[in-house]
Amino acid sequence: MKFNEDTRVKLPAILHLMRLGYQYLSLKGQRWDLDTNIFPELFNKAILKINPGIEPDDVSRLLEDIKLELDYEDLGRAFFERLTDRSNTKLIDFENFNNNSFHVVTELTCQNGDEEFRPDITLLINGMPLVFIEVKKPNNREGILAERDRINKRFQNPKFKRFVNITQFMIFSNNMEYDDGDPEPVQGAFYASSSYHNPVFNYFREEEILNLTALLKSVSDAEELRVLKDNNLEVIRSNPEFQTNKHPERPTNRVCTSLVSRDRLAFILRYALAYVSETDGLQKHIMRYPQLFATKAIERKLNEGMKKGIIWHTQGSGKTALTYFNVRFLTDYFQKQRVIPKFYFIVDRLDLLQQSQREFTARGLTVHTINSRDAFAKDIKATQVIHNHSGKPEITVVNIQKFQDDPDVLSTKDYDINIQRIFVLDEAHRSYNPKGSFLANLYQSDPNAIKIALTGTPLIVDEDKAKKNPDSKAISSKQIFGDYIHKYYYNASIADGYTLRLIREEIATNYKLVLQQALEDVEVKMGDIDRKLIYAHPSFVEPMLDYIVTDFEKSRGALNDASIGGMVICDSSDQAKEMFKLFGEKYAEQEPLDTSVKEANQQAYDLPMVAEESPEYENPSVSSNKKPHSKLPSSANNKVKSAVLILHDIGTKDERKEWVEDFKAGKIDLLFVYNMLLTGFDAKRLKKLYLGRVIRKHNLLQALTRVNRTYNGFRYGYVVDFADIRKEFDATNRAYFDELQAELGDEMEHYSNLFKSQEEIAQEIDHIKDMLFRFNTENAEIFADQVSQIQDRDTVLALKKALENAKSLYNLIRLQGDYELLEQLDFAKLNILYRETCNHLDMLNLKESIENGTDTTNLLNVALEDVLFRFIKVGEEELVLADQLKNTLRQTREALASNFDQQDPKFVGLREELERLFKKKNLSEVTQDEMVANIDALNKIYDRVKELNRQNNQLRQKYLGDAKYTRIHKRLLERGDISENERKIFEALTGVKQDADEQVLNNSQILDNEGYFERQMMPKVINRFMKQQNIKLNPDASRFINHLVVAEYLKEFNTGSRAW
Repeated sequence: MKFNEDTRVKLPAILHLMRLGYQYLSLKGQRWDLDTNIFPELFNKAILKINPGIEPDDVSRLLEDIKLELDYEDLGRAFFERLTDRSNTKLIDFENFNNNSFHVVTELTCQNGDEEFRPDITLLINGMPLVFIEVKKPNNREGILAERDRINKRFQNPKFKRFVNITQFMIFSNNMEYDDGDPEPVQGAFYASSSYHNPVFNYFREEEILNLTALLKSVSDAEELRVLKDNNLEVIRSNPEFQTNKHPERPTNRVCTSLVSRDRLAFILRYALAYVSETDGLQKHIMRYPQLFATKAIERKLNEGMKKGIIWHTQGSGKTALTYFNVRFLTDYFQKQRVIPKFYFIVDRLDLLQQSQREFTARGLTVHTINSRDAFAKDIKATQVIHNHSGKPEITVVNIQKFQDDPDVLSTKDYDINIQRIFVLDEAHRSYNPKGSFLANLYQSDPNAIKIALTGTPLIVDEDKAKKNPDSKAISSKQIFGDYIHKYYYNASIADGYTLRLIREEIATNYKLVLQQALEDVEVKMGDIDRKLIYAHPSFVEPMLDYIVTDFEKSRGALNDASIGGMVICDSSDQAKEMFKLFGEKYAEQEPLDTSVKEANQQAYDLPMVAEESPEYENPSVSSNKKPHSKLPSSANNKVKSAVLILHDIGTKDERKEWVEDFKAGKIDLLFVYNMLLTGFDAKRLKKLYLGRVIRKHNLLQALTRVNRTYNGFRYGYVVDFADIRKEFDATNRAYFDELQAELGDEMEHYSNLFKSQEEIAQEIDHIKDMLFRFNTENAEIFADQVSQIQDRDTVLALKKALENAKSLYNLIRLQGDYELLEQLDFAKLNILYRETCNHLDMLNLKESIENGTDTTNLLNVALEDVLFRFIKVGEEELVLADQLKNTLRQTREALASNFDQQDPKFVGLREELERLFKKKNLSEVTQDEMVANIDALNKIYDRVKELNRQNNQLRQKYLGDAKYTRIHKRLLERGDISENERKIFEALTGVKQDADEQVLNNSQILDNEGYFERQMMPKVINRFMKQQNIKLNPDASRFINHLVVAEYLKEFNTGSRAW
């Protein structure tokens, strides 16, 4: 029997692609251009079809031009621009995508001279090989990594340049599900854009429910046989393995549906590819799946009439790239409606303006920047849509830092229905003052404008700020920005390999008690001194700097990577200046400096600025004419020799920009910062963060995630904690968890409901009815009015809890198949009522927080005497964000809910174990220690439930998906005295199933009479067990089996559920 890569993955995938509308093309007898793998006959026919009026000679010249372009050293950019161009001769008809030709071929050789490689599957669009698919059999040695290493070598080979240039994207699969614990893509189905170096393998997780009935057409037996014969594999046609692998839900088939079905392929080729000018050369990027689904969610919301909303994508997930992709997508979206869009990207800091300008420019957008209120007022009133004359897509980046609290309302006065303004607000988690703020007025300046807010952290209310200034939080962030359009959380980003987990290194100091005593002595004589003066004092700063430099050099050695960079977040700008001054004296490699650098650093104690290239390690993006890296000893490679000081009052804007770029390029070892670069700053090589002060709320999450970008195979980013952030991190994480609860529903409630009996459910339905008795539940509008009149928070809270319980009950009742209970309440209407109640409760909470707002800040002033400071690393732990707990809760609940045999003693045991865990009442605690312990406990239960479900599903497959007989089979094994031979039990039950199904089929009323059904089945049970399988049964055992069979059929009949 043939059971290999071809039979298990490749051929089933080809047949699936045919069902998606690709025509199979045998290479036998075909002619194609060996230099480019374009099929001239298919190409000519398609181009003539989609370009009416074009001459055959023009098509021939076009093909020659393409062949020339594919020789460029531009990663296929010129070809891509021609491919997506709609003003000249079209290579693809995007307006009517089905008008193009779609073919699938196998083993099409990419050859140049005596070197070649053969992708398993190639997709031809209008005869052009735009996509290829490499497949491996499941559990292949080294998994997908082996394929990645091969493709890296091939794409670095200049002989294959033309094939790299014409390939738009690739799919790699070993037909396995993802293992989210893998730090590298070992198993699963991945996709990547072409690259001359190392293609980035992306996960793809489908978020939409696809209509496979509409997407997949049937393939005739004759067509299937033709494909199998062409590959000399007709013998596998009736193999059950082959039939299984043809299923649309197999991983390779599933990713093909997601990426190369007609609509998706059109979307990807048109909107999801981008060329990016990076410091180390041109790169080709492809949308990550969260960016794709966020774009589709924006489209969906716009179609529904939405004018504002939030995209919550975790830090490091590419929010600027998402904006770029949407400039392209929304330009087309509005132009189809004969409307011209005008895009604004709003930031609140100059460094973010410069960074986004760089990123948009690198992607080919024309960028117009605005840094003053007057310039913005002029722009917003102008009816001119673009500032450039080339017609290129354009975005206006606006820094509102200096004018965000201007109370004057801007007004466009034009209301031109042919212009659609789109405001994209970056870092929306930061607190804006909506009452009289520039931001709110900006939103009013064009009532028709679309507002999309981007955030990497949840929109947590800043309670401290609200207490200090009650007016500052007059409206919650979500009321300013609207509901979430799309969400992509931190744990998903880690699972997808886009961000790293974080390790916190705890630093102890031996000075705390000594310092306390010294302060008490001195305070009597001197009075209070600001504590910041202590932390900026050389006696404190020098040992701290010594620790940082020594630790960082050790880290480079331990992590075996001398290219990593570090960032020190100082306690104050004075401490940063002192640390930089000491660094210059003790560690900096002194080299000649130009005048401008010297002048810039006059303000920082007249220090030499060390911003030159450092030859101590090799970086692919840094060229150096100094002696080769290999001749340096490894300890020299790890040495810290250069640093820069990034403060708002040091250097000019351009100089700071240059220093930051030098750090990114690997020319600088350490950054000393205070307030700058804590958010929105991306440098992949930044892998160690030294925290010298406690940062609050969102800014803490933002700062920590500066080190979470993927880089050189690292699994973690490292945070060295001098300031003891544990308490603040736990508080922020708690708020994060609460926001997740609000967005995703209360997992605790899901759990407690999972264990409720039907009597309890009936009681709860009665309680909900009693709670709602005095309200109008038929009309949601009247209900909202009634609720709005309640000013007592506890009354509204009780109503919310009752309605929240109804939401949970709905899923539970459906799970248990008790459809009579479902009819007792209009759950769809209750969901609307629940939302209205939540909105009113939010309003009451807001009013209460404003009324009670008080200034609780307390400034601690201290004085300083000579104290010896010393820093010691005392511990290391992973920083776990709250969405990991949330995700663990969710997956444990889902695993329990999907178990179809809840009488199983093993299941009952696991359920009781979980109940015991819940009774501790600390499951949702999010201090680090408690959360890690709870995640660990939940994971153990989850793993056991998952294994139990796997065993159940495996047995159910034996019974062709019939859960009834799976449960009967297990009860017989548990009894222990029926038979030791499980196979015989299976054979006997398969016979009983045949008999019972026949009885029910021939007499549909038989299940109305339980006694009669039992009498009919008893002889059949005895026949199948005793006579056919020679299993000895006593009368008690016979009655037991018969009762199980009858009970299962009656349960199925009464609940109307076959799927269970």
